[in-house]
Formats: sequence, structure tokens, C-alpha cells
Amino acid sequence: MASSSVTTSSESRLDRAWQELRARGRTALVPFLTAGHPDRGASLDALRAAAEFADIIEIGVPFSDPLADGPTIQAATFRALDQGMTLPRTLELIDAAQLDIPVVLFSYLNPILQYGVERLVSDAASLGVAGLLLTDLPAGADREVEATVIDSPLDLIRLVAPTSSADRIGRAVADAQGFIYLVSRLGVTGVAENLAAGLADSVAAVREQTSLPVAVGFGISTPEHATAVAGLADGVVVGSALVATLESEGVTAMASLLSSLRDAIDAA
Repeated sequence: MASSSVTTSSESRLDRAWQELRARGRTALVPFLTAGHPDRGASLDALRAAAEFADIIEIGVPFSDPLADGPTIQAATFRALDQGMTLPRTLELIDAAQLDIPVVLFSYLNPILQYGVERLVSDAASLGVAGLLLTDLPAGADREVEATVIDSPLDLIRLVAPTSSADRIGRAVADAQGFIYLVSRLGVTGVAENLAAGLADSVAAVREQTSLPVAVGFGISTPEHATAVAGLADGVVVGSALVATLESEGVTAMASLLSSLRDAIDAA
């Protein structure tokens, strides 16, 4: 986290959010939802409902080749795509939602390149989007894209894998902004029965390399998981469990799951 409690004009919306969380002694709940799933109206309702419990929200841009995602989010992505959800329409959805918490746009690189990187950061910033996480852009893979985001009002958020060496973590976090998203386990996204062994060591390894907040995601689906992660990290990311609940039971059930996760995190 930022070392100063003083907010300056150069601080991003995410910086300020994390400072407020730290001042309150609160671990962040960070839900992930796929834009346009299960349809635009329900997606809009789900985003607004999620914001009642969340501190930061990740909104996934549907993409036709979501290799990092498991079956639940892949299915949600394809359903949204079938209904015409695109990156421009994702931005329209964010505009319509009028959320009061920081929004992180979660995307593969291809839709961003097609839209135009400079155009994207400008348009997203005008809507109050706080950060951008590119799932298939490792640190150093495209310096021009990275520099454009880093120099924009959006924070460039980095993913770190649990198997990363200290050197690789160092490279990943060197120019990171906002927070670090630590993947809790290998593989694709999806609900898991148990949290990965060695998660505490993974969090500690990242903390050795950066003062940025660390949020942990992949496989977190129950209040018990949330409690365990809240004891280790600054943020708890929940995606597939919410997407699956929204698909099968609707917005009210999804909100109920988020409420139980919020209670578990706060109790921890």
C-alpha cells in the first residue's frame, strides 16, 4: 500500500480507495462479472447490486478466445458475445451503471488493440474507470501499450502467478500500478474446493517486491475461502462463483452470495 496517508492530486482513484480501506482496517472485496452476462439488463442490475458489497469491481470484456478462463466464465463470455456485447458496449454498460466504487476493466489484449489503446484509455478514463488489467500481456511484452496505459489516468494492474520466481515477480511489479493481482493457483479461472497450498508464501513473495496492495483471486468461492484469504492479502477477488450463481439463480442470489462473502471478510 501507499506509504503516506496524505492524498495528493497525482494519486489515482485506486490509490485513494486502498488508503481509505487501510484507514478503516478493511480487506477489499473485489467481485468479477462478465459484461453483458446473462444479458445486458441483468448485467446492469448485477453490477449495481455487486457495488453494494464491493470495494472495487472488475468488469470482464467478452472475447472470443478466452484462454485464461475456465468453463464458467468462458460460457458467460460466449453468451454475452452472442448477444452483441463488445468493448464499446462494455463501456456503455459502465456508463449506464454509474458505480460509486473503482472499476477495473479486465480484458484480453486483442479487443484493446482493435479499439485503439490511446482511444480506450481516454474513453475509459472519461467514464471514471480506475484501472486496466490485460490478462495476456506479461510485463515487458509490449512496451508501447504498457507505456500508454501507465501514462494515462488508468492504473496498469499486473497479474502474478504463484510459481513466479523472485526475479520474475520483480519484473512484473516494477511498473505496476493500483494493486497486484496474485493468481492463487495454476490453471484457468474457476471454482475450487480448496485453496492452494502455499498461498501465504506466494503472498509474502510478492510483498517482498512491492508495497502495492495484493489481491488474491482464482478459485475463491465460499465464505471460508474468503476468510482465509482475508487473513493473508489486502483484497479477495471472486469471479466464477458469482458468474455461475448469476447464471443459474439470478441477481438476488448473486447478491446474497456477495453479502455472505462480505460478512466473512469483515469478520476475518
